[in-house]
Amino acid sequence: MQIGVESSKAVDQRRVFVVDEDEITRAALQFMLHDEIETHELASPEEALAKGKGWLTPDLILLGVSWIEKRGMGLLNEFSSAYPGARLLVVCEKDDEKRASEAIQAGAHGAVFKPLTIQAVRRKVDAVLGRGGGTPLIPLNIL
Repeated sequence: MQIGVESSKAVDQRRVFVVDEDEITRAALQFMLHDEIETHELASPEEALAKGKGWLTPDLILLGVSWIEKRGMGLLNEFSSAYPGARLLVVCEKDDEKRASEAIQAGAHGAVFKPLTIQAVRRKVDAVLGRGGGTPLIPLNIL
């Protein structure tokens, strides 16, 4: 059952790559987004770069901050070169706000902070992709 999904978003032809070392974060983001947009979970940047060759290019990449810490800000350039039209959001803890700010200065289009909520993630994805806000989500506690 899709709760709070606007039909125009559910048929959106764009796709998101979730690239994070943490399997739980990847699964949570995929779950939060899959009703509204084609979403792919990928454990590494190499996996994302390989999957995106050809027709399966992403419109948005949600990149775990741990990959930036391991590989440096140059990783943002790798994604920008491979996918020139793709937007990039850094996924991190609130404590990593400084790292997120550095990533934005290096070319990221924003950040998504944990704890992740459906409303916050969908709102941020919609904003970055230029999708209009639809009907508000129905709170689960009233069902």
